[in-house]
Amino acid sequence: MGTTCLGGGRNPRITDQLAAIIKYELLWNIRKKKFLGVLVAAFVITTLTLLLPVILSHINNVALESKPDYVITNSGLGNLMIFLFALVTVMNSISGEFESGTIITLLTKPISRTVILVGKMIAAFITISAAYMLLYVYMVVGGIVIYGPQENLHLIPLCILGDILSTFVWASFVLALGSLSKNTILTSVTSIIIFLAMFIGTSIVAVFTESAWILHYLPGSGAIGYLKTETSMTYASSISTGTDNISKMIIQYTLHPSANVTYIKIGRAQGGPASMFKELYTEPLSLVLSRSLIVAVTYIIALTFISWYAFKHSQVLE
Repeated sequence: MGTTCLGGGRNPRITDQLAAIIKYELLWNIRKKKFLGVLVAAFVITTLTLLLPVILSHINNVALESKPDYVITNSGLGNLMIFLFALVTVMNSISGEFESGTIITLLTKPISRTVILVGKMIAAFITISAAYMLLYVYMVVGGIVIYGPQENLHLIPLCILGDILSTFVWASFVLALGSLSKNTILTSVTSIIIFLAMFIGTSIVAVFTESAWILHYLPGSGAIGYLKTETSMTYASSISTGTDNISKMIIQYTLHPSANVTYIKIGRAQGGPASMFKELYTEPLSLVLSRSLIVAVTYIIALTFISWYAFKHSQVLE
């Protein structure tokens, strides 16, 4: 959308073609009401996260303690926001061109479909990166103002990169659906259904079955594990090990490089109704993080190839 305004001579260089695609796609992205709505919602949620403890402490007449690890502890956008940013950014990048008919004008320009797709993905990367940097700067400033000086802020760039990688797993998925269906509504509805099914199904499989290992190779929140040190395991320190939570795993690995992740299931004590936790297996956090990174990159490459193949071989009817 908006990429039909390509100008230039008869044989523009590939870099010029790519720059034109990126420029107009960026202009289109920042004008999307849905994208702006999700960005505003993200800022509202971040604001509530910052201010809620302040409000509660005021109501209860309790002094607000300084929290030097507040920002780094609360980093990571979470499953829903990552998915929504991916959805609103690319859901009509390809399908919208076919629905509006602008694909016909676009393909009359001296530019290949591969360059078009690459330009759209670079524009999506820039758009998402800019949004995430704004959110993290806002969180850091708010954390310092409310909770005092913050520690480990040098990890924030890694958090941003982790969230971008997590987002692009879903963005690649949405883009592939759009390239195949050429229908924005169908792409959006299908993506939402699959996300919700993965989110709900993952929680059930991770907690109530012994098949959590399957979740390591699916997009989403993944299996739920618990960080374990050499001396003890605290069940409160849970961690999701899927592609949606790469930033949090990066932080935990940086702070606790020798930590392990233990997976459990909820069962029932034999002969009684009381619930119990059963340990399934334990893995090094380094292995969990490495596997999640490999799975995320694999999905991005595979789904991008599907998008490229579907777009390149699409029939355009005037």
